[in-house]
Formats: sequence, C-alpha cells, structure tokens
Amino acid sequence: MDTKETNIYETDELVGQYCDFQYGDEYFGVANFAKACAQKAIDYSKGTSQTKALDLGCATGYASFELAKTFDYVDGIDYSQAFVNVAKQLQHTGGISYTQNGEGEIKNRKEVCVDDFGFREVSPKVHFSQGDACALAPEFKEYDLIMATNLIDRLYAPHLFLKSIHERLNKNGVLVLTSPYTWKEEYTAKEFWVGGYADENGQEITTLNALKEMLGKHFELIATEDVPFVIRETPRKFQYTISQMSVWKKK
Repeated sequence: MDTKETNIYETDELVGQYCDFQYGDEYFGVANFAKACAQKAIDYSKGTSQTKALDLGCATGYASFELAKTFDYVDGIDYSQAFVNVAKQLQHTGGISYTQNGEGEIKNRKEVCVDDFGFREVSPKVHFSQGDACALAPEFKEYDLIMATNLIDRLYAPHLFLKSIHERLNKNGVLVLTSPYTWKEEYTAKEFWVGGYADENGQEITTLNALKEMLGKHFELIATEDVPFVIRETPRKFQYTISQMSVWKKK
C-alpha cells in the first residue's frame, strides 16, 4: 500500500491486520489474496523470460516470496516502512509474530514461519525496500513483470505512476494491476482520481476505461478478472471486497 503520508499503515493494529491478511487463515472459502494474485501474475507472464519481477505495494511480503518461486529476482516495495520491516524480519529470521484482534480488548498472539509456506529456499531471491510508487528510484527497471496490488486508488498521484511505469518493463513485459477502485479524497485528491467520477458532460468515467486511455499508447490490455479478498477485523467482523485485476502487455 502506498499513500503520501505515513498514516494508518504504520500502526501496530494495521501491521497485525495485514500480517493476518497475508499469512493467516482463509475465511468463507475465499483464497489467500496475495497468493492468488502472485499465481495469476505468474500465469499471465509465462510468455516472458520470468527472470525479474517487481511487487509494488508488497505490504508484508507474501506475494513477493510467492513470485520468487518462479522468478530469479524479485523486488518488493511498499511505502510503509513498518510493513517492509515485517517482510525483512520474516526473511532474515525465518519467522514473525503479530497481534490479532479478539473481542474488545482481547488480543491473540500469532506466529508465522517461512516453512509454513515453502518460502525458505526462495527467500534469498527477494529484496525488500521502502519506496514511493509515484517516485521510484531509477535502479528499479528492466522487469519482466510488475505487479501493483490494490495500489492505484491509494496513491497520492496515480498518474505519475501510470505514465512512466512502461519505462521499467522489458519489451513484452507484463503489468498486473489490482484494485477495488475505492477512490477517496483522504488518499487521492479528486483531481487525480483515475476514475469513479463524472466529467463535465455528465459522462461517467470508470477506472478501467481511464486506464485504457492512460496506458493504451504503451500497453495492450490482455485480460481482466475479479479477485475477491477477505480481511479479518475481529472474530465477528470481516471486510469482503472484490478487486479487479487488469493485465497489460507492453507493446
């Protein structure tokens, strides 16, 4: 996740919630979202060399590790230093512990080991760092796959990311975007929304159509599909969301 300010994504509660989201139990028959996205991205990028991948908005790192089962080198980048610290701890120590919300003030302590997910052998191929998707450092380039997970509607300037991301992909490289398109001014000023508004003529602008306009010069849209996810807040409160995955091949 990326935002301009280091807000809720640096809190212990959100760190615990995202650890549980990525490494915890599955609920209501919905598959692990990070794993599902990584596996779909691997499938869609089979036409590339599958050598180098970038996981933007990597959160606590699950998808980055999953991509490393196929790719030789994976960069995992998130704006939240707290999230990145969790991923690095899991990578370097082989395990993490985090707090899961129970009822009211009750807290449950959970532990996770890389061996639970088959990540130990691939862990050295992943490189985690804190970064801003709207202003990535020049060295992040020459990827066969870039995956930006539930990212664009949390960026302060998504146009900066979208207009230059092609420069970081190899020819025929694949860009995978997922988002529920929940545009909110607390994350993105309305003037920078990619979709979710009506223009001056009253025409509704959807995010997917806006992405086609913004990315069409450099990319071909090759697939879209819905990917659901569930985030546990408490034992009796869950977020059920459907994210749209759009897959783009660099021309």
